[in-house]
Amino acid sequence: MSTAPIIFLGIDISKATFDVALLSGGKRNGKSSKHAKFDNTPSGFEQLSHWLQGNALGAIHACLEATNIYGHDLATYLHEQGHQVSIVNPARIKGYAKSQLSRTKNDAADAALIARFCRDIQPSLWHPTPAAIAQLQSLTRRLKALEQMLTQEKIALSSVVTRN
Repeated sequence: MSTAPIIFLGIDISKATFDVALLSGGKRNGKSSKHAKFDNTPSGFEQLSHWLQGNALGAIHACLEATNIYGHDLATYLHEQGHQVSIVNPARIKGYAKSQLSRTKNDAADAALIARFCRDIQPSLWHPTPAAIAQLQSLTRRLKALEQMLTQEKIALSSVVTRN
């Protein structure tokens, strides 16, 4: 019984959009043969799913850079769809690009580079944070922000009091 090959999906994400590149096959014959661009929105995620259904013939390993919070929703969506997902430090991909003597810099080329990185390096898989922990992290960040605001207000108030 043969299993379908893994298809590597490189994702170059920004606040408003994301570019993708599909790469199939091994190191010798793997080529980015399909590129597309989608809105970084829930409807864009659904469009990506439909695009993948028409273009990918195998299990998908998606890889994207850890860029602020822009890719978190897409990574979660892909994970929930049953795909393997890796979120990688951008410095690792930059180092890989240098090792490949890659100088092209545009969104489609970056997505293809990320797909090759995923194929060649096989980065560890990412799993979403459980909901309870994510909520606790969110509350902790909010508490820290409020504490910083309180400190700023105390400083401002003390400077007003000392002037009078």
